[in-house]
Amino acid sequence: MSATDWYAHKSLGDGLYWIQERFYESENRANIWLLRGSHQDVVIDTGLGLRSLPDYITSKGLLGDDAQRKNPLLAIATHAHFDHSGGLHQFQQVGVHSAEVEALVNGDNFETATWLSDREIVQAPSPGWRASHYKVHAVQPTHILQEGDVINLGDRQLTVLHMPGHSRGSICLHDGDHKMLFSGDVVYDGAMIDWLPYSRVSDYVSSCERIVGLVDSEQVDQVLPGHYNTFGAKRLHRIATSYITRAGTCPAKFSTLAWKTLAGVALRASNPRSAC
Repeated sequence: MSATDWYAHKSLGDGLYWIQERFYESENRANIWLLRGSHQDVVIDTGLGLRSLPDYITSKGLLGDDAQRKNPLLAIATHAHFDHSGGLHQFQQVGVHSAEVEALVNGDNFETATWLSDREIVQAPSPGWRASHYKVHAVQPTHILQEGDVINLGDRQLTVLHMPGHSRGSICLHDGDHKMLFSGDVVYDGAMIDWLPYSRVSDYVSSCERIVGLVDSEQVDQVLPGHYNTFGAKRLHRIATSYITRAGTCPAKFSTLAWKTLAGVALRASNPRSAC
């Protein structure tokens, strides 16, 4: 299967594109965002990496006629989990938060929470492909990101907001001028996951409190999340405050502990060499 068949995209206007992997039917299927700038274009999250995302972007002309005059396309992972980082190795320029650089350099399929089944891939990307063969390829980031870093696209800037909790290196990218927040898995319109091996509830609560602050100070109008549909500031506020309220309850604490234990066992069993 070619890259042009594997992906689909939709233009959201103003140089922003939504891309998805057509034949990965799973709750884990991540949104891939392409944002064009006057001097730099950026891909935010890269999916599984089963087919070439750069080839798809180029073949569909998504970078426009001025692509040759810009810096090479920059791919940024909002965090290192496999459904967001699997395609990073396909790009010349790669950015990730410093807390998860080592996981990517080592191709650590435990910290990247790599979990893929044959039933989720409804059409194999190549003959004989099996989910059991899938691993996140090791990659050396060229851009090691920290809180407050600014990614300059020329006519727009993205500010890195370190928002741990879902993972230790989770980030949001904030376009303050356009009041847009690329939230990764920090917040989306679904059940927020705080029970993976490197999740931490106390950090997640702090990150959600920070999210509430962004809304209260009117710095966000539109959220471009890591999964599911886009939404606005009111929904963002509701999701974040609901998590803060729920996280402190006894049932939530017990559920998180149980799921965290099960997830750790399952990931170590499926990635034995990565668990050493």
